[in-house]
Amino acid sequence: MRFNLSEWAVRERSLVIFFMLAVVFAGVFAYTRLGRAEDPSFIIKTMVVQAAWPGAGVEDTLQQVTERLERTLQETPHLDFIRSYTRPGITTIFVNLKGSTTAQEVPDVWYHVRKSIGDMAHTLPRGVVGPGFNDEFGDTFGLIYGFTADGFTHRELRDYVEAARSRLLQVPDVAKIELLGEQDEQIFVEFSVRELANLGINRSALVSALRAQNVVQPSGTIQTGDEKLVIDVTGAFGSEQDIANINFAVDGRMLRLADIATVRRGYADPPRPLFRANGQPAIGLAIAMREGGDILQLGRNVDAAMAAITAELPIGIEPHLVADQAVTVAGAISEFMESLWQAILIILVVSFIALGVRAGLMVALTIPLTLAGVFAIMWLLNIDMQRISLGALIIALALMVDDAMTTTDATLGRLAAGEPKEVAAVFAFKTYAFAMLAGTLVTIAGFVPVGFAASSAGEYTFTLFAVVSIALLVSWLVAVLFAPLIGLVILKPPKNAGGGPGRIMRTYRGFLSAALTARWVTIAVTLALFAAAVLALPLIPRQFFPSSDRPELLVDLQLPQNASIHATDRAMARLDDALRDDPDVARWSGYVGRGAIRFYLPLNAQLPNDFFGQAVVVAKDVAARQRLEAKLATLLADEFPNVVSRVSPLELGPPVGWPIQYRVVGPDLGQVRDIAFKLAEVIAADPLTRTVNYDWIEPAREIRIRVDQDQARLLGLSTEAIGSVLNTVVTGAPVTQVRDDIYLVDVVLRATDEQRVSLDTLRTLEVPLPGGRTVPLSQFASFDYEQTYPLVWRRDRLPALTVQSDIAAGELPETVVAQLAPEIETLAKTLPEGYRIDTGGTVEESAASLASVMAVVPVMILIMLTVLMLQLKRFSLASLVVSVAPLGLIGVVLALLVSNRPLGFVAILGVLALIGMIIKNAVILIGQIESERAAGKSAREAVIDASCARFTPIMLTAVSTVLGMIPIAPTVFWGPMAFAIMGGLLVATLLTLIFLPALYLAALGRERAPAR
Repeated sequence: MRFNLSEWAVRERSLVIFFMLAVVFAGVFAYTRLGRAEDPSFIIKTMVVQAAWPGAGVEDTLQQVTERLERTLQETPHLDFIRSYTRPGITTIFVNLKGSTTAQEVPDVWYHVRKSIGDMAHTLPRGVVGPGFNDEFGDTFGLIYGFTADGFTHRELRDYVEAARSRLLQVPDVAKIELLGEQDEQIFVEFSVRELANLGINRSALVSALRAQNVVQPSGTIQTGDEKLVIDVTGAFGSEQDIANINFAVDGRMLRLADIATVRRGYADPPRPLFRANGQPAIGLAIAMREGGDILQLGRNVDAAMAAITAELPIGIEPHLVADQAVTVAGAISEFMESLWQAILIILVVSFIALGVRAGLMVALTIPLTLAGVFAIMWLLNIDMQRISLGALIIALALMVDDAMTTTDATLGRLAAGEPKEVAAVFAFKTYAFAMLAGTLVTIAGFVPVGFAASSAGEYTFTLFAVVSIALLVSWLVAVLFAPLIGLVILKPPKNAGGGPGRIMRTYRGFLSAALTARWVTIAVTLALFAAAVLALPLIPRQFFPSSDRPELLVDLQLPQNASIHATDRAMARLDDALRDDPDVARWSGYVGRGAIRFYLPLNAQLPNDFFGQAVVVAKDVAARQRLEAKLATLLADEFPNVVSRVSPLELGPPVGWPIQYRVVGPDLGQVRDIAFKLAEVIAADPLTRTVNYDWIEPAREIRIRVDQDQARLLGLSTEAIGSVLNTVVTGAPVTQVRDDIYLVDVVLRATDEQRVSLDTLRTLEVPLPGGRTVPLSQFASFDYEQTYPLVWRRDRLPALTVQSDIAAGELPETVVAQLAPEIETLAKTLPEGYRIDTGGTVEESAASLASVMAVVPVMILIMLTVLMLQLKRFSLASLVVSVAPLGLIGVVLALLVSNRPLGFVAILGVLALIGMIIKNAVILIGQIESERAAGKSAREAVIDASCARFTPIMLTAVSTVLGMIPIAPTVFWGPMAFAIMGGLLVATLLTLIFLPALYLAALGRERAPAR
């Protein structure tokens, strides 16, 4: 005899009641301790490898450093592609792993990268600094404060910020803190080249004297009978005054350094990347949370710590909250919880109206039990409450009352037939339990492509599969274990048990009878509707992930790539002036010489570059953000004509950047550049594109000093000596360091300002000779200008120039790319061999993510078919069930067209999950038909009676699901999926109750009934 879990629960009531209380307690406990986050964590599978070769040009750096490193990095396991950019003397390589690389494999791969590069580092040219590695590219700094100062120096402000950092590092859940915009102090020793030459002072002797006096070395230790004495020799520099007072012997007389040079303290020149808060120069404090932490609790802890720190700050130093993920997450979770309660209320109202008060109450009580079990398991599996998991709870809500409704309906039916409560309570398990379990597993299988898609997008949405699966399995257990016990207490035999069917049931029975009579017409009409849906599918716009509904805007400013950081700072200052009095702006922060730090996980982070600036503008609300976006786009087009600018909201899903991107790849830089110009013309001609630009293309000027080597050797000079003199005069060379508190202050020797920036100074520069004499540089060298590339991007060791653009407001990247496709294909056919045009950006990432999902679809189908065969045990019955699954497309297409929603990545996941929901209803209906036929009824009678018996629970579940998704239907992220499931499930449910019976009668109506 088959074990009946419901019967055991009824028999062991006390134990089961204890389990119920334990589940509720565990759920409440887990809910209070679940992590809170904005987005699900996913590994950014990118490592940055950097190396420097000071003094090398772009070509030498490319061939001798970038190429050597890339050849080794191409042997990396799980490698997807290598992308690098090379500047004169600096190479930066991005190692990108395949999406199928698991989080557990990533650390081993990064270890392999470090080891393999360490093994080949000796093959790099002498003088190469590094390579260095950054595998924390995905750290998210959710809380950012900007400290401004009025009446304090930058150094004084930094001291206070460093003290605040030390205190905040002690706050629980703080993982790391980075400073933004801090400038290192330097002590400049500035001299006149001519004056040193006139005095006959050897620059090398000056450098040697400075280093020798400030050296740190052991001076010995004296051991006595009682103690050990360390000998310390004074003379180390403690300030710039100590350096100014140092004396030199020149031609038998002593000269103070202050007499022949200016000694002053300043800040690094050129400066490091700058930070601005609300238009004022500032130092930023960016705080990252430990993995698995609660951002809401972290926000409260940091607020308390900052309140104490602010109280101790002097008047004039003020912290400004620049980014506050805690507030964003609190608002998002509050909205989602509100949507969850609304969905619960909707389902309860549907249950009470359709089933009555007592039956509705029984279904209502299963909801908190199920949610408690789900929260407890989420806590055990470290699944936080975030955008995806909360949406999954709402999606699963209606699905997880399906089994409870089935149990309730079956129990009421047996009570109406006059059976005792104990017998009626266990009837559902005996009749429907395994059909419900099969349906649950089939529904879970529909989410398998979500859970096992090997891509960043799949990893981002994984908790959708996890939470829905947990909820469905828990709901089945609640329905067969706890619901029968609740039914014993609550349910009573219906008063109108002897009455006939209601009006809705009579209408359905009559319509079904007519559909069965004209079954071939029913089948033909259904197939025609399906064909129409397939033909209408291209009319639905495509989209990868929508923009975020957060109020932030990103404003990117990209100057010509040879621009200095000072030019970028001036451009950002002009932007600050425009934002300062705008009524739609709540606050903003600016980054000069770099992109914004990753304050939001899906941010498309930019690495430091002098020519790049980015502002993060927080509008007062989403409506203000939309107004501000239009105003800033117009402002930048009119006031910043020489800047490549972009205004964009934050992205959802994996970061992409410019929505339209095409890569021109080939071996020759000049040819790649020419093709890119032609490609840009094609893109710019499309009326839907905006701001066509390149990631690199503009050549920059450089001064080429051509040394007559023979003449230089006659003078006793070498290229090294000449380069060293030029570097000292023009840029400045660090010669020693002053140890000042926790800082190391470089002492930089260089020429005065007017001599450093003048080409005439270079021509007349006195170069010291070995004998103590000097000679003008122009005597053995000539000067001219040449053009070179300040920056070169490569992909998999080939030059790759990306042509990128924005799109018109309201348009989708997929639409624009489809429109451009014919002309770009025509251009691609004219390219020489070895050159190609690849589609990048949103479309490339979307295609890769969708391919990863589709790769798992065969596994989904196999699981579904296996469950169906185990439950139905006949190919004919399984085929009938499977035939209903695609019919949901009719409702999907109709719902998306009517609502004007795009078919995006998340919506496609919803369509795949819809297959499982449809099949679940079909499995239970087919099982009921077979049961009726086994009772001796004719095929037609069995079909009608079974369909009428399953009509209420099937329709009730469908209506509950559709209405339960109304709260998330208006949202930007979940809206397309909600509409797809609502439309698809409603239409498919109606067809399950009409088309499937007709198809069964047409296909199997003449078969002999199964044995009793």
